[in-house]
Amino acid sequence: MIEDRETKIKRLKMRSMRRGIKEMDVILMAYSNAHLDDLSDDTLDLYDEMLEENDHDLFLWVSGQMATPSKYLDLMTSIAASRPTVG
Repeated sequence: MIEDRETKIKRLKMRSMRRGIKEMDVILMAYSNAHLDDLSDDTLDLYDEMLEENDHDLFLWVSGQMATPSKYLDLMTSIAASRPTVG
C-alpha cells in the first residue's frame, strides 16, 4: 500500500517528537511542525531516511560538533537554522 502525502507527514511528525533523546524531540518537533508541509516529496523521503539515524549522531550534526554526511547536509542545515533556542 502506498502512503499518501498527508499520512506520511503525520507519521513523520510523530516520529520527530518521539526520539531517543529529549533535545532531538524538541528540535525535530519544532522543525517538522514548521516545515514538513512545505517540503518536496523527495525531501520528505530524505527526512524519513534521516530519522533512521542515531539520535546522538543527529544531535552532533545539528549542533555542528560533527560533520554531517553530505546527503543530509542541506536538510540538516535547514534544521539547524530553525532550531529553537533555549533560555
